Amino acid sequence: MKRIKWYKNPEMIVALSALFIGLVTAFTSIYSAYVDREYARASVWPRLEISRSFNTNLFNYQVSNNGTGPALIKYAKIQFKSKNIKAWKEIESFNNIRQSHIGNRTLSAQNSITPVLYKGKDAKELVKADDFISIELCYCSIYDECWVIERNNRPTPIEACFIDPKEMFLQ
Repeated sequence: MKRIKWYKNPEMIVALSALFIGLVTAFTSIYSAYVDREYARASVWPRLEISRSFNTNLFNYQVSNNGTGPALIKYAKIQFKSKNIKAWKEIESFNNIRQSHIGNRTLSAQNSITPVLYKGKDAKELVKADDFISIELCYCSIYDECWVIERNNRPTPIEACFIDPKEMFLQ
């Protein structure tokens, strides 16, 4: 009787074929789960933008979430003439403004907040002070992916939002 090599045996061919199909199926499932996870993350990706508006009688800052998911704002850091401030009233020309809390809040997708609003004759004075103001916001998605954004509106990905409490803007 002639002996058949092990890899030519019909049962071995069937077994190797089943193994190959199982490996292809496992790879496809893993890749599909990866794509689903990336899609889920992209479907709730926040994108904050900081803007300023002014004319003769109006001055305001606006923070908009133009992303697809909520932005969990962890902190705001605002400096005037390179010095950290805790409140807008620390800037002399910002005494008679309406304000809204900006740090440590949730901003849903396609919404905005106006942290500073001034209507009146002295809007030009606020524009002059604006040249010395820097704004930094740190925000995260619901998947704890975090970014820092400044007035240049270029989000920089970071591990997590941490700030020294002495530097945090409180309003």
